[in-house]
Amino acid sequence: MLRIFSIFVFLSALGGGAYYIQTKKPEVKNKIFEFVSSGQFHTLEARFTAKQIMEINKKCLLKDDKHKFLEPTLKFFPYLLMEVKYTTGTDRTGEGVILWDLTDGEMVLNTKEWDKTHGFGDCISSSTERYEFKVINLLSERGDALEREHIARILQIENAVLDLWLDSCKKKKLVVQSGNSYRLHFQDPKIHVIPETQLHDRIVTKSYKNAERVPKRFSPSQIKRISESAFGNDFAIRTTMDVFLPVYSITVQNPDGSMHTSYWNALNGKILSKGAYIH
Repeated sequence: MLRIFSIFVFLSALGGGAYYIQTKKPEVKNKIFEFVSSGQFHTLEARFTAKQIMEINKKCLLKDDKHKFLEPTLKFFPYLLMEVKYTTGTDRTGEGVILWDLTDGEMVLNTKEWDKTHGFGDCISSSTERYEFKVINLLSERGDALEREHIARILQIENAVLDLWLDSCKKKKLVVQSGNSYRLHFQDPKIHVIPETQLHDRIVTKSYKNAERVPKRFSPSQIKRISESAFGNDFAIRTTMDVFLPVYSITVQNPDGSMHTSYWNALNGKILSKGAYIH
């Protein structure tokens, strides 16, 4: 009996410790995960080396011979790969994959040019609901401000309901009002898109050993929730998989000793925008 009681106390303490780490110390949880992880992880295949990128862009990175390159580093940025199906406006079912950035919250539209959406990150942060996306998708599709009566007519909803939707979007800073017109509160928004990534690159595996993986800003559950809200009732996620993007961190030392770091996509050799890539 005493032995059973001791085991119960041990399991309770273990469970309490796990709960504390999960809720209060996420950085400890990440360290533990890294420690116990073994084997390999999935990554998109790098097509460029850091040396090639540095040589191609030498003139713009090094202003003169007083500037010099420091040793580049390779980082792996987290993405969620989702196998999905959806319907189109032509009563056809589409099937494909979506690659979603877990650092800036945006969906990749094309891996060749690395074209991405703009606006989903804010929508995730504000926990945008399905009904709010009806307004957001309409404004994104039209690409301009619309009057309230025009929105109500297109969405075919009562004025009282529309007012609730618009007020909710305004409170979350997703939509702004100017007189009787409403527009999206993003610079160059790109939200109303086909839910599929044109994937031009292979997925390979890499050893965990000496691989620096950047922490996630958004969770897979947040991505799944926002995509289901944005893409409608017929959108379905079949499977998901963690995939990483290889990114080179290239640092230039200036004559005064200061340093400038830029991040480069190892798939297409192009520079990545700042924002989520500053770590």
